[in-house]
Amino acid sequence: MSDRDERQIWNEKYAGDPGSWREPDPFLLQAFAEHIGPAFPDPSSSIALDLAGGAGRHAIYLASQLWPVELMDISETGLGLARTRAGQAGVDIRTVCVDLQRSTLPASAYDLILVFYYLQRDLFPAVEAALRPGGILVYRTFTTEQKDFVGGPRDEDFLLRPNELLHAVPGLRVLQYRETVSDNATAELIARKEGAA
Repeated sequence: MSDRDERQIWNEKYAGDPGSWREPDPFLLQAFAEHIGPAFPDPSSSIALDLAGGAGRHAIYLASQLWPVELMDISETGLGLARTRAGQAGVDIRTVCVDLQRSTLPASAYDLILVFYYLQRDLFPAVEAALRPGGILVYRTFTTEQKDFVGGPRDEDFLLRPNELLHAVPGLRVLQYRETVSDNATAELIARKEGAA
């Protein structure tokens, strides 16, 4: 699939503006309360990356917690929604339209990286390298067991194998990991790069 086709698919999805993409994922709220907030009590000199963050539900949440945030996504429509919603919420976010299949991430640039429901296996080393020492990665996406549910991807290229996420960023220290099967099937990781924050 070409990057133009991929962009068009996501632009059409975000044009529907589903309400479920407005609220932050509960896993982010838990990660913030237990790990991110305590590690970065004053985030004003830090920077977060919401990777493939679409319409910005997580970027806007972080900005509301006084984090400077950069939101990357392939969809101009999603990023437009994010800018509109950020304005309505009275917060600032920086948006970058990028095809992650053709781009890379800057090294040691972010103190926090969020990845929700996006899987690009060859990007794992770049995500790890993009964290500054002391930085935190919060990652959640579907596992192969999602094929037993309605909705979500069917292609195994976009589904994590058992324990795959646990070993995907070996240079980070795992703070929390779990795989769950309930309303859907997901893997969740919170990991930190060693060194001073």
